[in-house]
Amino acid sequence: MNRGASFKRGALVAAMLFTMAATASAVTLRTAGANDILTTDPMAQNHQTTHAYMQQVYESLVRYDDKYQTVPALATKWTQVSPTQVRFELRKGVKFHDGAPFTADDVVFSLTRAGTKPSNMIAAVASIQEAKKVDDFTVDLILKGPNPTLLRDLTEARIMNKAWAEKNNSVKSQDYASKEENYASRNANGTGPFQLVSWQPDVKLTLKKNANWWDKPRGNIDEVVFTPIKSAATRTAALISGQVDVVIDPPPQDLARMKASPDIKILEGAENRTIYLGLDQFRDELPGAGTPGKNPLKDKRVRQAMYQAIDIAGIHDRTMRGLSVNAGTMVAPMVHGWSKELDARASKYDVDAAKKLLADAGYPNGFSLTLECPNDRYVNDEAICQAVTAMWTRIGVKTNLKTAPMAQFVTRVMNAEVNAYLFGWGVATFDSLYSLDALMATKDGKGVGTYNAGRFSDAKLDGMINQIKVEMDAPKRDALINDALKLVKDEYYYLPVHHQIRPWAMRKGVTTQHRADDRLMLNWTTLN
Repeated sequence: MNRGASFKRGALVAAMLFTMAATASAVTLRTAGANDILTTDPMAQNHQTTHAYMQQVYESLVRYDDKYQTVPALATKWTQVSPTQVRFELRKGVKFHDGAPFTADDVVFSLTRAGTKPSNMIAAVASIQEAKKVDDFTVDLILKGPNPTLLRDLTEARIMNKAWAEKNNSVKSQDYASKEENYASRNANGTGPFQLVSWQPDVKLTLKKNANWWDKPRGNIDEVVFTPIKSAATRTAALISGQVDVVIDPPPQDLARMKASPDIKILEGAENRTIYLGLDQFRDELPGAGTPGKNPLKDKRVRQAMYQAIDIAGIHDRTMRGLSVNAGTMVAPMVHGWSKELDARASKYDVDAAKKLLADAGYPNGFSLTLECPNDRYVNDEAICQAVTAMWTRIGVKTNLKTAPMAQFVTRVMNAEVNAYLFGWGVATFDSLYSLDALMATKDGKGVGTYNAGRFSDAKLDGMINQIKVEMDAPKRDALINDALKLVKDEYYYLPVHHQIRPWAMRKGVTTQHRADDRLMLNWTTLN
């Protein structure tokens, strides 16, 4: 026998055994949730599930630590050169998943892409006039004005590889609202702790550990398989049977059953998300209302009537089974600008008072309305809408309920095609401006008021929001935020229902940290 050949065969067998052993020891985390991600383009959708997984693939200049304070990520240092110029020093030695080096060119390209329509992440870079390359590892951000929340805004501005985007005809963001697709909407090339392996919409998302990540993971996960499971009963069964390891949105009605299982544990925590009802206050005639030439929702008395018809406490007790915090304002308690006074109910639940308000507004016999809701996004979203439908109908607002998966529903919201709708808004920056600018400012088609689907417009409110964006004096800024949120509350521009409590259910072998932004940090997670 040829000893050289024998040695080679032995080496080959040893290598195969090593590979098999390594594969056998690989840790796969199987996650599930009611709704899928919407895209892999990091700027195409401001959607929580999408952010939760894509922030593991694409990184930003700064990121949050476990106490939601901004810390270095792709930038190692930043200096306030002037009130409108901030210099960022970039991390050296970072590689994209395809091996390309990370440089200032990628930052300039990505921030410009994020701020250019049809990007849905314009709010994250709205204060930036220009991103300028100083050298390969230094970038200056020239601001339109002073910005007290710049770093928090930038946590959502993810960095792509310029050359990869150019090569794959993805220089502009995917136009999700127009149902467009581009290469970046199904493929990804970031710098993060995980790489995209594949995504089959509504079937499965697979990520694998980035062995060349510049940082060290706090967990031991090698692969992540996320499966969207719309059915509440099926999600519960999948966890209890051991088919999945983590369910981020366990059905409230099944929590007692899960808690009784010796193999499952529940992590409960408040989320920075407010569930609310929005109303079309733009069109002069409300489609299908039976009020020719009129839109009842333009009248504050009608909006107040619809608010007073909602038994928020009843929804908390019966529909949510206690997994909510009754809301009176549009931001949750952990968001800067919230106050106990603002969060008190605007006016009490009173069916008779609601009917009188409708009559005073000229609608003694009510009118008709279509309420649109997602059926796979928020905790008990469809059940909440069913309860509201009955409550509004009781006062004479004959409500027809229309539900759809989030992927379809959100397009109608973005295009302002809804009469009345249920939505949930999480605050990525933990600052009220994030909500004020996206939900309550006049929709301008350029990134401001992107999710103001009711298209109400209040010049006084817009003025306050513009001041909040540049006010660096903290007490003055806080007073402006309070006044702006109070104006929205007093005018019933939105009808807040509750702040969401989000329990996470998982197998006993999973260790992770609950997050108020409802994002499972895969690189912080351990499975034993």
